[in-house]
Amino acid sequence: MKNKKEVGKDMNKKIMMRLLQTLSLLIMIVLPIISTSAKAADFDQGISAEDKAQFDEMLKPVMKIYNLIKYAASFIAGIVFLIAAITFMTSGGDPRKRDVAKSTAMYVVIGLVVIWIAPLAINYIL
Repeated sequence: MKNKKEVGKDMNKKIMMRLLQTLSLLIMIVLPIISTSAKAADFDQGISAEDKAQFDEMLKPVMKIYNLIKYAASFIAGIVFLIAAITFMTSGGDPRKRDVAKSTAMYVVIGLVVIWIAPLAINYIL
C-alpha cells in the first residue's frame, strides 16, 4: 500500500501529464488556425516607413523586458541544471533520486528551448 507521499507524487505526475497533453492538443489545434488566418489576411496594403518606425519604437521596451526575462531564466535554469546534475551524481543507488534528477534536467532543457525558440516561432507565424 502506498503512503501519502507516494500518492501525492503519483497525483502530481498525472496532473503534469494531463496538462502537457492538453497543452499539446491546444497547440496542434490553434497553430494551424492562426497560420491559415494569417495567410488569408490581406497584407498587400504595405506599411509606411513612418508606421514601421513607430511600431519598432513601441516594441523596444517589450523586447528589453523579454531579453531580461530570457537571460534571467537562463541563469536560473543553469543553476537548477547544476543542482540536478549534483543530485544525479550523489544519488548513489537510489533510483528515485536519479529519476527526479533526470526529469528536472529534462524540464530545464524543455523550458530553455521554449524561451529561446519563442521569437523564432512568432516570426515564422507572422
